[in-house]
Amino acid sequence: MPCCATSTSEPANGVLLTLLTLLLSWLPSSAAPAPVPVSAGTATLASPLPDTLRRVGPDSLVQAQCPGLAQLRVGQVLFVGNHVTREVVLRAELDFAEGDTLAAATLARRLELNRRRLFNLQLFHQVLVTTSCRAGELTVLYSFQERWYTFPVPIFSLADRNFRSWLDRPDRWKRVDYGLHLVRRNFRGRNEQLLANLQLGFNRKYELFYEAPGYGRRRRLGFGAGYSYYRSHALDYATTGDQLRNLRQDDAFPIERQYATVGLRWRRTVQLLAALDASYHREQVSDSVLYYNPRYFLNGPRREYLEFALTTTLNRRNTFAYPLSGQYAQLQVGYRSFLDGRTPGSLTVRGRYARYVPLGGPFYYAVGATGQLRVARSLAYPDNRALGYELLVRGYDAYVVEGRRLGLLQQGLSLRLLDLGRVRLNGLQSSRFNNIPLAFYLNTFADVGYVGQRHVPATNRLPNRLLASAGIGLHLVTYYDWVFTLEYARTREQQGGLFFRTQFPI
Repeated sequence: MPCCATSTSEPANGVLLTLLTLLLSWLPSSAAPAPVPVSAGTATLASPLPDTLRRVGPDSLVQAQCPGLAQLRVGQVLFVGNHVTREVVLRAELDFAEGDTLAAATLARRLELNRRRLFNLQLFHQVLVTTSCRAGELTVLYSFQERWYTFPVPIFSLADRNFRSWLDRPDRWKRVDYGLHLVRRNFRGRNEQLLANLQLGFNRKYELFYEAPGYGRRRRLGFGAGYSYYRSHALDYATTGDQLRNLRQDDAFPIERQYATVGLRWRRTVQLLAALDASYHREQVSDSVLYYNPRYFLNGPRREYLEFALTTTLNRRNTFAYPLSGQYAQLQVGYRSFLDGRTPGSLTVRGRYARYVPLGGPFYYAVGATGQLRVARSLAYPDNRALGYELLVRGYDAYVVEGRRLGLLQQGLSLRLLDLGRVRLNGLQSSRFNNIPLAFYLNTFADVGYVGQRHVPATNRLPNRLLASAGIGLHLVTYYDWVFTLEYARTREQQGGLFFRTQFPI
């Protein structure tokens, strides 16, 4: 898998709720969007709201300044507000440069598409573009409001798959993790990322990762590397009744994992990426795990393997955090080669496609499909995961499904209930924190999933069965790519529940 894919964990639910409460406490009684200054003689082509959809028409001001010209020459491309971010990072995202000739009829649309690319670097709160024209020569100005890039976030997380699973355990308060999660984004102003985890408590984790999406003037070739060490007092060693069976050892660690990874990155723009990774893994379980599941690792209490993964991503969504238009496609191919000479290798192929369609007015439609196939003579228990882990049919949060073949279809219809624009927070002076976008969406959804497995234990009913659910939810979208959802889902087995999540579900 790509470097850092399993280590860039989101802040704990409790921390996010606390931060959100603090932010909302600063809201004034009357929230109004902050005005955006527009320089005289220029035309603003973009709204400051990251999730605003608009049809961009001809740039009338440029046409008035340079009438009758079908082609315009780019004289200057200027950037302001990028105090940390280096200009080479910004120019690498643009599909034009000084000296190029642009069609006047499509100028506004082209500049807006480039503005979205810059915004989707996820380095800025706001990106604006203005233009002026003189004697057929364009001056293009992109202005930025940079984010805060260093985040020392306290870790307080639940040592379970989700909140529902944690709440159902009688020893829930012993199953928490604490520590420090440190992220430095836009390191050196080059859109590089440093990530470190020091986690204590129920699960111990020590991690350090570095990610550079691109080097050089064109920013095409990048690099990633990292190391992770993890051990825990508990391990899910089997699935019975479609639920995980857990082994807890207060005086021992039933699972210990470590891995090191290096990889190459290729990027055309922020919308088209590829990653090739190689990693070395070493894992060990206690004798107690083998007592309950002798085939947990197929051959003994420990294993070592090399993993090679290729991931290609096409991301043409209007925004990455809460997309309302565009499309997304990703293909992942991974192969594991075990070093003991007895465990057979395994090949995993996963594909995902999603489409986001504005229906007009405040209505938006989203649909996403995911498929996965594993090929191997035999698979160890932790290598056979399907639904209930990273992928989920909403409403089945309390269950897991193992299998080699997986299909998942998710649909959602959203209504924009309230868009407060950019709200100023009283008591904060920094522009990186005191203006936040707040938007609320009402969402109805329907999910369908299927996992195919040849040999299924008699106690598990969900493999080889169509899983389906529907529900309604309230979504909050705010800054720093935070998305909070509160959803009620009901399954085809007539089980329902209320679920809190911290990411866009499709």
